[in-house]
Amino acid sequence: MVPDVSTGSDTRGLINYLFGKGWRDEHTDPHIVAAWDMAGAPDPGRDPEATYTQLANRLDHHVDLRTRELGGKKPPQHVWHCPVRTAPGDRYLADTEWAEVARRVVAATGIAPEGDEKACRWIAVRHADDHIHILATTVRADGRRPRTNRDGWRAQKECRKIEAEFGLRRLKPGDLTAPRTPTGAERAKAERQGQDVTAREWLREQAYAVAAAVHSIDDYFTVLGSLGIQVKPRISTKTGEVDGYSLAAPGDTVWYGGSKLAPDLSYNRLTERLPTQEVADRPQQAADPADSWRRTESAVRTARTVLDAGDDAVAQGHLEAFGDILHNLARAIPGPHQEQLQAAAQAFNRARRSAIRADHQAATELRRAAKELAYAPNLPGGLVIAVLFAALHVARAAVKWHEQRGHEQQAAAAEQAVRHLQDSYQQAAEPVLAGLTRRAPRPQTVQRFEAAVRQAVPDHADRILTDPAWLALATTLARAESAGHNPRHLLAEVSARRELDSAERPAEVLNWRITAQPNKRAQAARTPNTLNTTRATQAPQPVATLVNIRPEERGRCR
Repeated sequence: MVPDVSTGSDTRGLINYLFGKGWRDEHTDPHIVAAWDMAGAPDPGRDPEATYTQLANRLDHHVDLRTRELGGKKPPQHVWHCPVRTAPGDRYLADTEWAEVARRVVAATGIAPEGDEKACRWIAVRHADDHIHILATTVRADGRRPRTNRDGWRAQKECRKIEAEFGLRRLKPGDLTAPRTPTGAERAKAERQGQDVTAREWLREQAYAVAAAVHSIDDYFTVLGSLGIQVKPRISTKTGEVDGYSLAAPGDTVWYGGSKLAPDLSYNRLTERLPTQEVADRPQQAADPADSWRRTESAVRTARTVLDAGDDAVAQGHLEAFGDILHNLARAIPGPHQEQLQAAAQAFNRARRSAIRADHQAATELRRAAKELAYAPNLPGGLVIAVLFAALHVARAAVKWHEQRGHEQQAAAAEQAVRHLQDSYQQAAEPVLAGLTRRAPRPQTVQRFEAAVRQAVPDHADRILTDPAWLALATTLARAESAGHNPRHLLAEVSARRELDSAERPAEVLNWRITAQPNKRAQAARTPNTLNTTRATQAPQPVATLVNIRPEERGRCR
């Protein structure tokens, strides 16, 4: 059962919608199922002589009295609106049951506490099988405004109780960090335009993708504009500086503030992790194109350790930066895996937010790796898969981290991201592991590596050597040896990074850890001058490639 609280100032307009045909003629049999006074609330759905104006006047009675007291100035945002919807698959609720739901929600949110004779006036209208709309005017009979602080959270909490008592699907409790859901009008508009998602949802995903790729708040606005998205900065009258912004889809006239898209897309939250143009770091060209991927793999592995360390603020900062990693990973790996990676990034958008305040400074390295990944070249082969493998394990750790803190919605979102990452990893890794297995070294070399495993990782040697990925690991060890590594020392080093007890396939884990190691001989061959000259600032790529938005999508809302 999902409540969605909002406020406005047009009682009559909302009544017109509730008792009208709907945006797609979807409203059936609109009528009042509960009210502050069933005898005193005219019901245009049941009484042919009742009018919308009569009902609006009755609801606005206390508002009008207060308006006269204020010299003709109406109280701001005096219309309180809360649709309450059952989940797909829930049983049909009778009018009497919906009436109880409405009375409990207005009592829990402070609109009409039980037994309060001076409470606000309200009605609950049903015009579909699966939901009602509660409309209230927020001026009490004594002229005061109701205490509705945290009304959305309180409505959710009451709905969780109702679900249990009514035998409905138990939804996961929220923490006020979820993005706003599209309205019925927004969904109807998207359907008329033949779009799969609403403008609000589309803008949200583009904003996340751009924020993940750019290096400053100024670049954020510039890239959004270059993609055809309309950008309207809000200038403070006190400081003369930007303190907010709104976005609109190409050719659209409906604007959405950043915080209306998602809490962490507000201007203030963005500036916590995106510096101004003057202090923004620029991406550096790596001497070896693979170095960007190696640094990303290392930073992602570190994030996995951070989630176990017990510092919630630091962990939350890493989760937000990891969300950027996923968006840029989807951009950097084109081909058949991209759709799954994009789905993982979109799912994790919900898992990256919680009520815990993030320490963004502590996640600087991971965020820097995310930005570098936005400019990294596509490298087919094992190194990219090693990054995917590390990302999959961070997403699994995020599920556990959220579950331990009671973040049920975030845990479910992270679990969804895990499924997409798992599918992408398997699609990418299976042919590579099979190819490594086919190219296994000679039996004498394999035996030598077996001895190295027993010396370096004695506690896990049997599991490693019986792992189906053992011959693939042997091939990777042979390549590492050719690149200047000592196999026994390398095995000891990578196995010490994190325990192998929980690894179902330890040879596979070690294979990707070793794959991410640099080529020692190639490093030694570089001269100091080469290292200095190749770390010049990299020229930015075209903005459309940074966020992976197809040009034909830019006019999707026209």
